[in-house]
Amino acid sequence: MQAYQQLEARQKKIAALENAMGILQWDQETMMPSGAAPARATVLAELSVMVHELETAEGLEEQIQQAKANVDALDAWQQANLREIRHRFVHTNAVPADLVEKLVIASSEASMTWRTARAKDDWNSLAPKLDALFALKREEAAIKSAALGVTPYEALLDQFDPGRRENQVDSIFADLADFLPGVLAEITAKQAAEPQPVSPQGPFPIEKQRELGLELMNILGFPFDHGRLDVAHHPFSGGAAGDVRITTRYEDDDFMASLMAVIHETGHALYEDGLPAEWATQPVGKSRGMTLHESQSLLLEMQAARSSEAIQFLVPVIRRMLGGRGDAWEADNLLRIYRRVKPGLIRVYADEVTYPLHVILRYRLEKAIVAGELATADLPGAWNELMETLVGVRPPNNRDGVMQDVHWPEGILGYFPTYSLGAVAAAQIFAAAKRAEPDLLPGLARGDFRPLFGWLDTNIRSQGCLYMPDELIARATGAPLGTEAFKANILDRYLAPA
Repeated sequence: MQAYQQLEARQKKIAALENAMGILQWDQETMMPSGAAPARATVLAELSVMVHELETAEGLEEQIQQAKANVDALDAWQQANLREIRHRFVHTNAVPADLVEKLVIASSEASMTWRTARAKDDWNSLAPKLDALFALKREEAAIKSAALGVTPYEALLDQFDPGRRENQVDSIFADLADFLPGVLAEITAKQAAEPQPVSPQGPFPIEKQRELGLELMNILGFPFDHGRLDVAHHPFSGGAAGDVRITTRYEDDDFMASLMAVIHETGHALYEDGLPAEWATQPVGKSRGMTLHESQSLLLEMQAARSSEAIQFLVPVIRRMLGGRGDAWEADNLLRIYRRVKPGLIRVYADEVTYPLHVILRYRLEKAIVAGELATADLPGAWNELMETLVGVRPPNNRDGVMQDVHWPEGILGYFPTYSLGAVAAAQIFAAAKRAEPDLLPGLARGDFRPLFGWLDTNIRSQGCLYMPDELIARATGAPLGTEAFKANILDRYLAPA
């Protein structure tokens, strides 16, 4: 057990450093003055190198091998932890420390440039930063590809969704790309023939929107004693173990966008809060990849919060908090608004029918970027063409086109597929939870999320990384990850007779 115990002790140090980085990165996106960016980039780079050194130290591979040789002495959680430690070791050991430092600095520079460039629709100032960053990411992908025996893109994808391969993603996305356009046409035609929803008229004071978000977070059981809500350019969930930070952004003429962002990020936060506390400093106690993480946010936002039962409960709360009066604030009208299907430019505001098409677009472009088949200078044009082909709209500018997401400026490639894989998983998990918990939907109508969350605690959250992603989904739902539940939900929600 000595070798394994030494590995656990090392992971505890790594977890402490990563927690510190999580808070610094949250601060960078929410409160840090822009002039502090160079200094912050230097600090984050140094911390990243420290983590890298701990994960690639001399003798570490020998410790892993010694622990594997005595694996029968470990219980199931320890064995899974050893598997996760080795997975991290293989990824991290493949990349030299100088490349790690270059990646941190380049991503910090690109993301800070994005914050000002997007507001000005200034692609020319962002493009050189992205080009330099993409070159480093291709170098990282090539190195990891050789170490893992997978394609360069799979090497990046594996960081976010361990074990996931391109052929699985291609198959699921091909099924969705075949299914969605025809269904989209049917839904939009059906909705055009129905009574049109009336949008509540703003402005909606930002402080009132914030109070509404906090109220719903409280209803959902957000742990305010070790979490908080703030504002960022792009909504995200971050922070550290035991210190969950979520963010949203506000528009004074549209309270719904912020509200759904809060619900979405609360889903992420509750997943983090429900992970096994006894393993908080070890890889096995972390979230089970980003497909599962996104499934938990999209399950809450798209499956639960947009159900007719939840809307019946939420509307009076919304009306009371924002002072809404009249037909526009009735539950049936707001339900029609929340379920309005309309192709649009912005992914984070997309309805659940068109959302996967946004992700498929990014997946195709990412693969071309990593393969070196798409020059950075040609990215806006490629984006616009695919957006028109897949979603049916063409961006009038780069701000609402290729520059809308912060992921690429942050150096995050291989992540986007998990959004729609997460949506597919969310539908499958929600369907399984409904089958197992008869009081789930009646509970949502009362504002009682305990039947849903109790099932999630048992089957998803408390499991950490005990199982690989696909095994965890199959154990929870009784079937491998597939599109059937997602497609059935779309057909039932939007095309079933009233």
